[in-house]
Amino acid sequence: MKDSEITICGLAAVRARFQRDAASIVRLFFDPPTSKRVGIICRTLAAGRKVYRCVEPAELERIAGSVHHGGIVAIVEDAPPRVATTEDAALWGRRRENLVVLDRVGNAHNLGAIARTAAYLGVPRIVIAGDPAAARPGAAAYRVAEGGLDAVEVLAVADVAAFLRSLSAAGFDVVGAATRGGAISDAAGPPAPWALVLGNEEHGLAPPVESACTRLVTIPGSGRVESLNVSAAAAILIHSLIRRAGGPRRRDP
Repeated sequence: MKDSEITICGLAAVRARFQRDAASIVRLFFDPPTSKRVGIICRTLAAGRKVYRCVEPAELERIAGSVHHGGIVAIVEDAPPRVATTEDAALWGRRRENLVVLDRVGNAHNLGAIARTAAYLGVPRIVIAGDPAAARPGAAAYRVAEGGLDAVEVLAVADVAAFLRSLSAAGFDVVGAATRGGAISDAAGPPAPWALVLGNEEHGLAPPVESACTRLVTIPGSGRVESLNVSAAAAILIHSLIRRAGGPRRRDP
């Protein structure tokens, strides 16, 4: 594959990519059972003179590079995330559009799970750190997201703390997730727009990022384990923030 190409596995994820950007699919492979469910995709690829093929499971596993292919693999052209700007922050603030910011979340499965939650609950975008250790949209993230990465906008920033200050200046309630020391997760506070900031799986929020938050929240637990997985924490906190603000907000058409 070319450096600009990635694999997207699983029927839900492939369908989501097809609906959002069918032209980005350059090749498609699927097993016999799945062949009955991808007719419209195949017809579109045929019209564009692109490759699509029914293959045996062993060949599909080789193409996917994983046994977790869900019966279908799309090879797609995928551009890197666009860089978010202060102008973006101001626009989102005027539109009162919520977002999730990931401070060096490094596991692609966590990125995918957070994107799935964000899409399900109506959060329109995720901003990720430009740090090389941060997870990027790729095969594993797309598989776990089940279409979520094509239902939300993913952007990147080089300096998370500086971007959070831009969000705060634009009127956002910048809510940092802390393992301990924050207010309880449903504490009273301003309604949307909000930006939920989630930290690295091992180290949490970087000190400059934590300082740039409007406030910190902590999910109370039993104390039997130290913390939740970051994707589980994301689901609880996103739901709490949306419920407090009166329901999900969608982008203007």
